[in-house]
Amino acid sequence: MTQKSALISSLREQALNLLMTLGLIAVVTLALYGIILVTGLTHGSALYLIPVLIAAARWGVPAAVFAAVCGILASAFFFFEPLYSFQIKDPHEVFNLVLFTFTAVVVGQLATRLKRQLGLARQREIDLSDLYAFSRRLAVAFDVSDIHAAIEDHLAAVMQRKVILFGPQRDATAAARRGGAGVPGAVLDTVENMAFGHESGTGHTSAAGGTAVAGEGGDVWLVRAVSPTRREFGVIAVNLGRASPANQDMLRARVDAVLADATATLDRLGVAHAISEARMRAQTDVLRDALIGSVSHELRTPLASILGAATVLIAAPALKDEKNLKALVQGVHEEALRLNGDIQNLLDASRISSDGVKPHLEWADPADILHSTLRRCERRLADRAVSLDTPQDLPLVRIDAVLVQQALVQIIDNAVKYSQPGSRIAIGAQARDGRLLLSVRDEGAGLSNAEKTTIFERFVRGERLAATTSGSGLGLWIASAFVTANGGKLNAVSDGPGLGTTLTVELPVTQTAVPQLEGDADE
Repeated sequence: MTQKSALISSLREQALNLLMTLGLIAVVTLALYGIILVTGLTHGSALYLIPVLIAAARWGVPAAVFAAVCGILASAFFFFEPLYSFQIKDPHEVFNLVLFTFTAVVVGQLATRLKRQLGLARQREIDLSDLYAFSRRLAVAFDVSDIHAAIEDHLAAVMQRKVILFGPQRDATAAARRGGAGVPGAVLDTVENMAFGHESGTGHTSAAGGTAVAGEGGDVWLVRAVSPTRREFGVIAVNLGRASPANQDMLRARVDAVLADATATLDRLGVAHAISEARMRAQTDVLRDALIGSVSHELRTPLASILGAATVLIAAPALKDEKNLKALVQGVHEEALRLNGDIQNLLDASRISSDGVKPHLEWADPADILHSTLRRCERRLADRAVSLDTPQDLPLVRIDAVLVQQALVQIIDNAVKYSQPGSRIAIGAQARDGRLLLSVRDEGAGLSNAEKTTIFERFVRGERLAATTSGSGLGLWIASAFVTANGGKLNAVSDGPGLGTTLTVELPVTQTAVPQLEGDADE
């Protein structure tokens, strides 16, 4: 907003305040006429203190002085001899004028000071609220992008301007270019130059700090580092709008002040250390996933040879009557199968963490999925009493059947692992409220309240049975990821430790597509 338009707006506001003050004088004059008619009083000019006080409290000293002068003139014109004349002959009226003016000035000053203090208090409250929200976001931020997003939102809220923050890595500005974040190309060039140690860029640098860059549509952008000493905080671009050079300097000073406060806050909260730790965590996760993937793939080749050899030896006629050797080969085969399953879990975990799970959706029959899952788990369920309940009217579901089957294998393997031989495992399916429910119920170790909250987390195992039951803590995390990728969710219900657990896979059912599918099958 230019100075001329700001002056016009201020004059318009003052005129409106004076007009409302004049309205208050008119209301008090009419009220005085009524009081005089009813009570017989000769005059009541003291009532004109009311609009003086109201104007002072609401609109400041100018409106209050205007109310005092108008009140004296109205009192002289309507209620003092000679009537309907502005001549002031009575000394009482002169005293009233002095009293009203003094009251207007004092009350106006007090009201203005009170308003200023109230505004500062409200601003402090807003700043504290923003800082509290900022601190909460930083507390739950896991990676560098989350921290930078929190800083950007905090600065935008404080400055009341469009603020875009770029991290110190090159991929930050590259991502902005690809995403079309609404930042002009000249501004991005300046950001890149400044972020990587080249202060010169398109625009000019002022004493206030930063570089002013002319953007598209006449807007001026200010590009500068969040902190001159902390490169971890990155570089920001602030849209100053179409401000005049004088207003630009004023906005620059405001940005400098805000960034000084923000930098002090960031240092006080230890954000630079948090960014370093988040970056280290991200690099550690990438390295760990790459290592897991590499080692797992390298192990699959010799393991396949071991499994193939053990399978051939089990069926060899020469070992038919050699019970000890056959048991030994059987043990090698079973342990190789277990190791193959663990390696597959590691590969699935690496796949989920790095690339994410991309399901290949197709129509599938839930009963077929359950039967194929039981065939895969037949060896593991050999010493369990298994029951299967699959109604005939189960709806078709559009899912990745392989992923859902792998999730069910993990769930059944978990049920076998934490239950005793000879115990019952109940597997069922039902359709309810537009969802398909696939459940696996065991009579095993059950879950405590603490275990219910962490059962689907990565590399988490319950301390209660960790010493007696082997495992990596990946099975249910993988199952939950595969179910979520299909638009469903995995729930765990248990009455307590030792009372068994029910794991339920909920999958969405698209009923409207079933008639079309059936029609296609009839053609």
